[in-house]
Parts: sequence; C-alpha cells; structure tokens
Amino acid sequence: MPQTAVLIVTLTLMLLGLPLAGLYSAGIPPGPYLQFPPQTEFVRHTPFRWSVFAAYAAFIGAVVTPFLVRWFRSRRPGPSRAEPRLFPWWGWAGVGSAAVAWVLAWSRFPWFSALQPHTFTGLWLSYIVVVNALAHRSSGKCLLTHRTGLLAALFPVSAAFWWFFEFLNRFVQNWYYSGSRYGPWMYFALATLSFSTVLPAVASTWDWIRHRPRLDRAFGHFVPIAIARPRLLCWAVLAAAGAGLWGIGIWPDLLFPLLWVSPLLIVVSVQALFRQRHVFSDLARGDWRVVVSSAVAALVCGLFWEMWNYHSLARWQYSVPYVERFTIFEMPLLGFAGYLPFGLECMAVADAVSRRFAKGSLFDGYAHDPSESH
Repeated sequence: MPQTAVLIVTLTLMLLGLPLAGLYSAGIPPGPYLQFPPQTEFVRHTPFRWSVFAAYAAFIGAVVTPFLVRWFRSRRPGPSRAEPRLFPWWGWAGVGSAAVAWVLAWSRFPWFSALQPHTFTGLWLSYIVVVNALAHRSSGKCLLTHRTGLLAALFPVSAAFWWFFEFLNRFVQNWYYSGSRYGPWMYFALATLSFSTVLPAVASTWDWIRHRPRLDRAFGHFVPIAIARPRLLCWAVLAAAGAGLWGIGIWPDLLFPLLWVSPLLIVVSVQALFRQRHVFSDLARGDWRVVVSSAVAALVCGLFWEMWNYHSLARWQYSVPYVERFTIFEMPLLGFAGYLPFGLECMAVADAVSRRFAKGSLFDGYAHDPSESH
C-alpha cells in the first residue's frame, strides 16, 4: 500500500474509530454524539478553576517564552537585501473584496439578509488572495501564482481535514455554531464550503512568513533535538495518542487538548516510521524554522478567524472546561495556544498533499543553511 494511503487509513481509523470504541467500552450510547447537524446539550463542562488555569498558563509560558526571547534578541538588522517588489494589482483586488465582505459580515442590511450567514467563505477567499500577494511581494513567488495546482488541491483536502475536527469535537464539545439552522444536507454543503478555506489560508500565510530574514536569524540555528531511538518513540506516541482518543469521550474535560494534538502526533509518527520528511525533521540540526513558521501561520489566521467571527451572524461560540475566562473575541485567552499545534498539523497535511500531487516537499526550501541567505 502506498505510504500516503497508509497515512490516510491510519489517521481515519484512529480519529474516527477510537473515540467511538471508547464510548462502547464504557457503556455510553453513541447516538447523541452522532447527531447531525450536531447538538451540544449533552456535555456539561467543569467551570473555571484558577488552579487549572494557572497550570495551563505556566506550561504554555514555559514552552513559548524561549521562542519569544530568541525572537526579540534577533532584532539586529541583517545584510542588505534587494528593494521590495510592488504589491500586485490582484492583491489590491483582494483587499477590496475583503473590505466589502467584512462590511457585509458585520452589518445587518435588510436587502442582504438572505446571504447574511454566508460571508465566511468570501472573507477567507479574499484573505488567501491578499496573503499570497504579500508573499509575492516578498519573494516574487507565491502558491497562487507559482504552485496554483497545489493551492487548488488544498481546498478539497481542507474540507475533509476539518471534518475530522468537527467529529472529534462531538466528544468534547468545545465549540458550537449559532446564527443559522439548516437540514443535514444543506448544513453539510455549506459547512464543507467554509471548511475548504482552512488549509489554503494557513499554507498561504506560512508561505509568506517563511521568507522573513529574521526567521532565519532567530531559528535557523537554535536548540538541536536529536532522538536516540526515533522509531521506538513513534510507536510509543502512536500508542499514547490512541489511548487518549479512546478515552476522549469518557473524560472530555481532561482530554480535550488531544483534539488539537492527536492528529499531529499521528501524522508525524507515521511519516517518521516511513522515514519521510516531516515538520520536526530539521530539529536534529537545530533548525526550527519549519516549526515556528507553521505555528505562527495558524496563530495569525486564528486572530483573523476569531475577529471576523465575533460580529458575524453565523458564528461559533466556545464552551471550554476549567479555563473559560479572559476572552479575546469569543476565544478564551489560553485557547489561542491551540492554534500553535494546529499550524503544525495543517502544514504536515499540506506537505503530504504537496509530495503526493506536486512531487516535492513544501519544506525542501528550508534545506539550505540559513547563514547562506539574506
């Protein structure tokens, strides 16, 4: 079986099968978890607790602080570089369409009421155009103009990709949608259209961020992490991810972070077992550029997701155990940390699509020594 097929089958069986198997083993009826369109009435979360909030905050701070320190210490100017290119005309068209879509999303014009719930896709198609224009201005290339086929392939893959998260969310119910109601088929069609923009948005943002000279200076030579027995670690990680997914519906308040982490662990472990390049491959030589640029790309998109969602008619709201306080837009403050591993799994999937359809890894551009560029 081709390696890509093994990855897809493993991911599908683990993400879809194990949570249901956990419910079955615990004697919990799966019916409510399979409602479609999804409902949220049957999971009651533990209220806010300062002790848990502090523990999560301390952990996130311990992980993020070394990267922030490294980033701010790299502010010295690098060698001179060529004059920046002009922002392309089609990028300005994207700015204009984004402005129009933003106004329509946050207003309540009577003449637009029939289309009011459907502004998400227009906003994010405009965003994708604009961020590709920024990448083109930085490097003279972008996914939209130079890897058009790959960018197009990411749209259908993105829809399937996000449906996995929607399924896992049935077991922890950390978010739910409001503002519109549809029957099953219409809900599926409209949701799939919106979900299709996730991977193209993150990958396009990553393509822009990765050309920053400061990224090379800060993270091209950072802390090397070499694993003595990588294959053993991969099997252990797969087993741990599987156990967590098995229990996610039984102990949703304890295991809800696995919703964001488990797909990444599965994808990277399978890729490493096949000795494929993955998002962590360069850490052995201290090159953190793929990891940092992937995580930051999703965080940038996350800020726009949450901001544009805030006043839209059809939107999502959160219900998170222990830490639901200090919201920015609808998102609890600590919830933004979930975008960091989410960016890694987005780019892991985007890279798998690139190697399957474009016959090359997206990360090959990082193979050079950062001291040799910029």
